Amino acid sequence: MQSRARLVIIGAGIVGTSAAYHLTRLGWRDIVVVEQGPLHDTGGSSSHAPGLVFQTNPSRTVTELAKYTVKLYGELQLDGAPCFDPVGSVEVATTPERLEELKRRLGFARSWGLEAELLAPRETREKIPILDEGKILGGYHVPGDGLARAVRAAEAMTREAESRGASFHAHCRVTGIEVVGGRVRAVATSRGRIETDQVLVSAGIWGPLVGLMAGVSIPLMPVQHIYARTTPLSELAGETREIVHPVLRHQDRSMYFRQHADAYGIGSYRHEPLLLEAAAIPSHEAAAGSPAQMAFTPEHFAAAHAAAVELLPALRGADLLGAFNGLFSFTPDGFPLLGESPDVRGLWVAEAIWITHAGGAGRAIAELMHEGTAWVDLRECDLNRFPAHAHTPAYVRVRGAQQYREVYDVIHPLEPIEAPRNLRRSPFHARLEALGGVFFESAGWERPRWFTANEKLLPGRTWPSRTGWESRHWSPIQGAEHVATRERVGLFDLTSFTKIEVSGAGALPLLERLCANRIDRPVGTIVYTSMLNERGGIVCDLTVTRLGSDRFLVVTGGASGMLDLAWIRRHARDDERVHVADLTSAYCALGLWGPLAPQVLRADASPYFTARRLAIGGIPALALRVSYVGEAGWELYCPTEYGAALWDALWTAGRPLGIAAVGAGAFDSLRLEKGYRLWGAEVHTDYHPYEAGLGFAVKVDKGDFIGRDALARVSAQGLRRKLCCLTFEDRAAVVLGKEPVLDGEAVLGHVTSANFGYSVERFIAYAYLPIEHAGVGSRVEVEYFGRRYPATVSDEPLYDPKGRRLRE
Repeated sequence: MQSRARLVIIGAGIVGTSAAYHLTRLGWRDIVVVEQGPLHDTGGSSSHAPGLVFQTNPSRTVTELAKYTVKLYGELQLDGAPCFDPVGSVEVATTPERLEELKRRLGFARSWGLEAELLAPRETREKIPILDEGKILGGYHVPGDGLARAVRAAEAMTREAESRGASFHAHCRVTGIEVVGGRVRAVATSRGRIETDQVLVSAGIWGPLVGLMAGVSIPLMPVQHIYARTTPLSELAGETREIVHPVLRHQDRSMYFRQHADAYGIGSYRHEPLLLEAAAIPSHEAAAGSPAQMAFTPEHFAAAHAAAVELLPALRGADLLGAFNGLFSFTPDGFPLLGESPDVRGLWVAEAIWITHAGGAGRAIAELMHEGTAWVDLRECDLNRFPAHAHTPAYVRVRGAQQYREVYDVIHPLEPIEAPRNLRRSPFHARLEALGGVFFESAGWERPRWFTANEKLLPGRTWPSRTGWESRHWSPIQGAEHVATRERVGLFDLTSFTKIEVSGAGALPLLERLCANRIDRPVGTIVYTSMLNERGGIVCDLTVTRLGSDRFLVVTGGASGMLDLAWIRRHARDDERVHVADLTSAYCALGLWGPLAPQVLRADASPYFTARRLAIGGIPALALRVSYVGEAGWELYCPTEYGAALWDALWTAGRPLGIAAVGAGAFDSLRLEKGYRLWGAEVHTDYHPYEAGLGFAVKVDKGDFIGRDALARVSAQGLRRKLCCLTFEDRAAVVLGKEPVLDGEAVLGHVTSANFGYSVERFIAYAYLPIEHAGVGSRVEVEYFGRRYPATVSDEPLYDPKGRRLRE
């Protein structure tokens, strides 16, 4: 085996082979792939997973990874045999709640460009004749889904990668990863040392152990679930084809099924999580069979077997030919792990990826390694997304177990996690609790959605109410808090904002290189800007405040903070004298906004987008004259230990003026009717600033910055789509996001954000639409659980379009 390589890939399962396949297609050579077990049938989940491919997902990114995977598997062949059986899929509903969920899934499919349909019980049985149609209320059918032959696909990709210069080595165990000066330098294996400056960890359930060799946390939890295969069924007697029926999911019982010629396979998540630490997984040498196949536990299968027989009566009386508990990886949020470590340069990760997404994930990590960006936005999958607490073993265990429990659950988009909670609390938390804060969790922070103390503000208000699904995790109190901010003054806990200090002689050059807006402005200036990738996609959406000649405060969202921090650090050059520090925990923050905010603060309103130091009741604070709600006021920052006193000072001064504590629900409706974009919804790497309506924050004449050349090409070509504000004709209409926007049967786009505008008295949604449909007055429809709401493209912003209130 060679002693030097451009890249070493650890793991030759479906993910590692996919990455090698795609990197060699991009021109990479000198790639070494090492595998602790045999090649192709490696003994991990690639070997034992039954291969069902269901493309529909609430996440567009995950759906796109699956769509590409289906395309890739459909094109691959091994010795003339296919690697994918496009038999389609069916998901059945046995409860009214699940039937409604299937309507929502159909909406996702339309939004993401996936062919799908709803079936009546009889139509569902026509697809799967052994199903009891009397037990179901309907089905959801995706004809492009099917069954992946993972081992066959891995071997096919291995052969192609080998033909382009990659080498694969079986029974080659990694014993260490050498890191010098924060960079990968070599990989030690049972067959020798390989010098390299890049490593890709795609070791599946063993990933955490490999990561630790380099001092890097890979937060995933191996969890067992049961798969059993029946003896032949009389109803399928004589069937020799491997699979004819569509693959099937019975999510009301956390189960799935696939045909094995004249028999059936039953997969079950219908038991409490059976966790197994990566260190406890037997080695290939010690395992009697596949190391990822644990002993079958029949006590966990009894309820699943009864549910299986109820839905598929043909299974009654059939014995089990074989059964085992297979290990799969679950991350704290259920998404894959893709990207470069923020701690060790050159250490890349492609982990927690199922066969359904492996083709797309391999392409995505290859593109990230090759050019720094992928064809699809990967924010939900980025390795760097987690704050520190999410890397602790206790957190990974609790969240991994819960992700297992919820794998087929109907999850509301605003559903808060139940545990762990109260990990990060602002210094105002006791005040928020006393006001009846209804909390949710974001990046570990306890954040209020609304306050029951503000129920007294509701009498006389006539906003539309909500019922059913859309009323969950919502309260009309949000409207009262919204109006209190517009009419008087609101106090917002912003401590969850991520605060990053960039300082040193190299700070300004670094930020100018990263930011699309001009950063070199006078001390005390706040700059709103995007940071872009090489394709012009929006990576970060934030403000930069110049505190000194070589000192800057970057403020970004709590959910995006770790991603933004990693992006800034990744682009700091070794020869630049620059220090990038996360100050989030050192400083708390409050938003004080509304027409009476200057009276509360008892300070003259400084010019918009400027910063100054203030003493507030003896508390040293930094006041940023900026607003995300469309009203005059400040973001106020002070050292965390002063936080409670700062709240008390502002609350005492504001009580005679009718100050109200305001939660995240009103925060969202306020920003939406003002037309402010939200990172992860209206802005992310799938969109560039011009189509997002952020061209005003781009200064192409300032000099070179990442993404500038891509924006020049966009300017030359003209816009093909544009972010549009939609207002609904039905004042009581409600959508929650991700719903398809239609012109007849043509899907134009999908809803990025939606909420009621309590000041403009209309329901609002935003969506990217083709330029020919983006004109003010264009009429479209938005489909919500099968119902269509007429909507009109409206001029934006709807509230205070001249921005006069911001500058009062």
